Amino acid sequence: MGITINSFRKILLIIVFSITCFSTNCRLYAQGTTYNYFYRVYFKDKGDSNPNNISADALLSQRAIFRRQKAGISVPVLSDLPVYSDYLKQVSLKGFVLHCTSKWMNTGLFKTQNQADINPLLNLPFVKDVKIVKRPVNKGIHSDKLDFSMESTDPNAYDRPLTMLNGQSLHYSGYDGSGILIAILDGGFLNADLISSLDELRTRKGIKGTRDFVSSGEYVYSYHNHGTAVLSVLAGMIPGIIEGTAPGANFWLIRTEDVFSEFPVEEDYWAAGAEFADSIGADIISSSLGYFIFDDPSMNYTFSDMNGNTTFVTRAADFAASKGILVVNSAGNERTTAWKRIIAPSDGYNVVAAGAVDGSDTVATFSSVGPSADGRVKPDNAAQGVNVTVQVQTTSIARASGTSFSCPVLSGMCACVMQAVPKAINTDIINALHKNGDRFNKPDSLYGYGIPDMAGVISTLQELLVVKPENESIAGPNPFTGDIEITFKETPGTLKVMIYTLSGQIVVNKAYQEYISRTLLITDLENRQQGVYIIKLVTSNGTYNHKVIKINN
Repeated sequence: MGITINSFRKILLIIVFSITCFSTNCRLYAQGTTYNYFYRVYFKDKGDSNPNNISADALLSQRAIFRRQKAGISVPVLSDLPVYSDYLKQVSLKGFVLHCTSKWMNTGLFKTQNQADINPLLNLPFVKDVKIVKRPVNKGIHSDKLDFSMESTDPNAYDRPLTMLNGQSLHYSGYDGSGILIAILDGGFLNADLISSLDELRTRKGIKGTRDFVSSGEYVYSYHNHGTAVLSVLAGMIPGIIEGTAPGANFWLIRTEDVFSEFPVEEDYWAAGAEFADSIGADIISSSLGYFIFDDPSMNYTFSDMNGNTTFVTRAADFAASKGILVVNSAGNERTTAWKRIIAPSDGYNVVAAGAVDGSDTVATFSSVGPSADGRVKPDNAAQGVNVTVQVQTTSIARASGTSFSCPVLSGMCACVMQAVPKAINTDIINALHKNGDRFNKPDSLYGYGIPDMAGVISTLQELLVVKPENESIAGPNPFTGDIEITFKETPGTLKVMIYTLSGQIVVNKAYQEYISRTLLITDLENRQQGVYIIKLVTSNGTYNHKVIKINN
């Protein structure tokens, strides 16, 4: 269920977990058939599969492999191997139709039209357990669970979500998420192929693909506009009206939420989406979804389950984190309800749970309360989630509230950080978010570690990962063939970059009104002819010149 707010009393839930689908993630069987019962089958092992007998590139994209290698994560390991196909076939022979699988959790999601006897499955020697995760019941209180109210006016500036986090400094410095791949897991992206704030994103083909794990297809521009609002917070761009937190990033739009009901089966869909995101090389999962209660009360979780180890979706989310993905999830909108607390998978050990504040930095009335059931600080950090500028209609832009929107504010900022400090891995970023929160020294159950200063996050990471040169600046590699990087001893403050040929012709002339990073990647010479160039850098600290040599391969 979504983490948005219809009224501050509206119960919004989340869906989170990861399950990779069998045979290119999800297969559609008998499209005209209605399946009323879904079963999660847990397997004891993966048969005779052995990760030593298969190459990583047979399972994962090069982007995914690189992400693992950067983090020092072995690949492939047993959890990367698909569920054993012979086990799936034997379950299917019992009259169950396969929907998808989770290689991480070693489960298969099967479905039937009518209620089936699960005892024949439990008697199979390779089956560990079987749980029913969806069945026909009267609809619960979660009708329109992804809906959110829209406000036409607000006293705060349209870009307050950015300025609150010092995020405009990242954008001024040229960090807009370029080169970073974000997977959005949500319930639908109605009008995302039409709205004006995403024109630039669509023109540059920044939406890299779509996938639907609920209906086992690819079309996602329907069902609901909740994901559209989330995407507009991340990538929307109309000067003076809306500015996404990561307008230069690339995106996969993944539907994992069934907006017509609320059952644990949606955790399996989430898992499928997360495993797919891993396989294509996503750097970040942004999920404004979550779980705690369902249409069938017998399937409900209790708060004691929010301990980072119990719910299917949380375990899947932490699996995604173990693969090097930065998982950012809404903390929930439950503080004014009987539940009050965070919901899964925001309780994950390495899941960034995003709480919500208003434009005055005050915690939102609805933002779910921590800590986790086992006493860890939750939420992790907070960002604006009250009256955030969104677009879901082709002709209008408005404000919306919910931790559904503080989540993409934060995840988009993290994409900019990844661009600025490419050596940083997900756990580095989580630690830096905590350290640069305004409540780091005294975290609490409402704000967590507080509102982070994103320029400080970059500074912390660069202190950890970027060696300070002895001179005020260095340029390297030199000679170079494509890009060249400048490393500064101190943050430049303001920065002008001019590059000349030996004959005095200026080929690059850029100015940054604010530059908060100690590194500068220059890509402008990639297509220039080989030869000697002079790089002139004018900063708040002084003027520096570098003679560099471009050679062609």
